[in-house]
Amino acid sequence: MTNRLALTAVAAILVAGSAATGLAQGRGQAGGMSASTVGTGAGTVSPGSTSGVVGTGGSAASGGTSASSLGLGAASTTPTQSSSAMGTGGSAASANGGHVMSHSGVHGNPNAMTGQSMNQAHQQGGVWSKSHTTTHMHQGELSSRTKSMAHQPGGPPVKSTTGSSVDLGR
Repeated sequence: MTNRLALTAVAAILVAGSAATGLAQGRGQAGGMSASTVGTGAGTVSPGSTSGVVGTGGSAASGGTSASSLGLGAASTTPTQSSSAMGTGGSAASANGGHVMSHSGVHGNPNAMTGQSMNQAHQQGGVWSKSHTTTHMHQGELSSRTKSMAHQPGGPPVKSTTGSSVDLGR
């Protein structure tokens, strides 16, 4: 059964991966672009009980902009109880008075939940960074997907996408 320690460990891995990406981005050439994502998932099914956890996260940076997002979902059932939890969040930043948008939320009920975090930062001249994570839990199927992108004028955006899913086979 998924326990609090396992959920905390998975969340720490996702946050550390996303934070490490952000630190690495600052070491590149001035004005460089980067985008990266990370995902994980685990599930266990035994007679009478199931449990699983899934999560993804990512970050992107370009010029004076950055954006990151993260989503995590967990579910556990026994013959007499069931529980589920979901969390999502993110951030965006822009230097020099650029435009920033950051929205996160979780909707639904214990049987069907969706979480979404959309974060982006834009500067004049076409420099931008975006990160979007969507996490779903419905009838024993857990999934999470993150897409991060960064762009500068004169070329295509850099992109990174990852997904993770667990089917508890209810």
